[in-house]
Amino acid sequence: MKYDMRFLVALLSLFMLVPPVATEAQVPPSSAEITSYTGLHAAAAIGDADGVRRLVAEGADPEVRDRAGRTPLHVAAFASHDAVVRALAESGADVNALENDAYYIITIAAVADDPGMVRLALSLGADPDNITSRYDGTALIAAAHLGHAEVVRTLIAAGAPLDHVNNLGWTALIEAVILGDGGPAHVATAGALIAAGADVSIADRDGLTARMHAERMGYNAIAVLFQQP
Repeated sequence: MKYDMRFLVALLSLFMLVPPVATEAQVPPSSAEITSYTGLHAAAAIGDADGVRRLVAEGADPEVRDRAGRTPLHVAAFASHDAVVRALAESGADVNALENDAYYIITIAAVADDPGMVRLALSLGADPDNITSRYDGTALIAAAHLGHAEVVRTLIAAGAPLDHVNNLGWTALIEAVILGDGGPAHVATAGALIAAGADVSIADRDGLTARMHAERMGYNAIAVLFQQP
């Protein structure tokens, strides 16, 4: 009986032979947490940029953390409150701060498919090279995994590392194949990475390249990208 690679990864994950690969580790504030917030966290959650500026002027610490290690900046990024993100950054908040699961505002925006927030974060000094998540990945890998092609193109243009290998042994290109569905979004993602010069020769721990995975999984629209000059 034949199984495709995604099925095998999921099956192995069930038996804890490999880590489950998904974005569950990136956890936005729950409704209960938001209700309990005070100060800058509360202002960030509701999108109150003027309140943020007032609180900081009154001495509030923009690096204050909730129980999950989220700063108000993380909370604003999860809620896609651009004006609050800008206000916090301009008030001295660290745009490269990591929460407890090692996510920062670019990864948050990448997973949410929020290219506008990604561009804003980059303009405020967030570093696309940051190692992020429990998988020691990058925002580019997170976006490629999910087929968020516009975010991928934005990060490529910002100089994000194309060939970073996470602790699963996968690059952005490999993840775009083995964790994708072979559909238009992942085809566009893989195409953008290949066109940008991603190293197609990098293999995973089983010696398989992204092209090999595409061919084995029957993702013909991705496989042909590797044949183009």
